Amino acid sequence: QVQLVESGGGLGQPGGSLRLSCASSRSIFILKAMGWHRRAAGKERELVATITPGGSTTYANSVKGRFTISRDNAKNTAYLEMNSLKPEDTAVYYCQAVLDKNIYWGQGTPVTVSS
Repeated sequence: QVQLVESGGGLGQPGGSLRLSCASSRSIFILKAMGWHRRAAGKERELVATITPGGSTTYANSVKGRFTISRDNAKNTAYLEMNSLKPEDTAVYYCQAVLDKNIYWGQGTPVTVSS
């Protein structure tokens, strides 16, 4: 079992920045991967970014160059640094972890980008 707790969402301004955190109850070394997904109102869930134990990252084209996924092994925490925010980034953001063949999700943290 892995419990994931997200934090850091809220209101951001267009062009501004927010940082999301995802704290894992298990060592992130044992996780196959961690990632961030988002779901905007009326839309399907979208993969935003992933990071492997080796540090390899992938990004959705819509956030490439603006968002950065990272992790702090000592804190068992992954982060999503979101810069140059756009209104279309408004969504509920979910942290995901993969352990063995199981996928775990956080409760989600809402992000609203508006002036």
